[in-house]
Amino acid sequence: MLFKKSMEPRCAYCVRGKALGDGSLACPKKGVVAGNFSCGSFRYDPLKRQPPRPASADFSKLTDDDFSL
Repeated sequence: MLFKKSMEPRCAYCVRGKALGDGSLACPKKGVVAGNFSCGSFRYDPLKRQPPRPASADFSKLTDDDFSL
């Protein structure tokens, strides 16, 4: 599954919301709202979602013995 079924609704992910640049959005239903606001007319747009960056691997704990057969 690519997306969680229990995605928390936010205007930042809504089809109708247009970003204003300072963390707020222009909504045709509610006007200027915060990015974490949500209303009843929320429709999810997966292209607006920016997933968190994956954690980088920590190789400092590995030794030469870990790479030998």
